Amino acid sequence: MHVTEVIIPISLFLAIFGIFYLYLSTRNKERLALIEKGADASIFSFSKQAGSSWKVIVLNLAFLLMGIGLGVFIASILESYTTLDEDAIYPALIFFMAGIGLYIGFTQTKKHVGKE
Repeated sequence: MHVTEVIIPISLFLAIFGIFYLYLSTRNKERLALIEKGADASIFSFSKQAGSSWKVIVLNLAFLLMGIGLGVFIASILESYTTLDEDAIYPALIFFMAGIGLYIGFTQTKKHVGKE
C-alpha cells in the first residue's frame, strides 16, 4: 500500500469536514450577532422557503449534471471526428457545458420561485 493511497482519502475527509465546520461556525456567529442587535428571530424559523430551497437545489443540480453529461458526450463526438487533443477537449467542454447548465438552472429558478 502506497502512502498516496492513504493520504488522498484522509485529505478528502479533512476537506469536507473543514467545509462543514466553517459553514456551521460562520452561521452560528451570524445568528449570535443578529440576536445581539435585536433582530427578528423569525428569520431562523423554517417556512415555505425551506421547502422550496430543496426544489431549487434539485433543479440546479439536475441542470448541472445534464450539462456535464452533454459536455462528455460532445467531447466524445469531437474526439472521434476531429484531430483535436483529447486531453484539452474533455475538461474544456465539461466545464463549459456545466457552466451553461448552471446558468439555465439559475434562470429556471428565477422563473419558478414565486409560483407556489
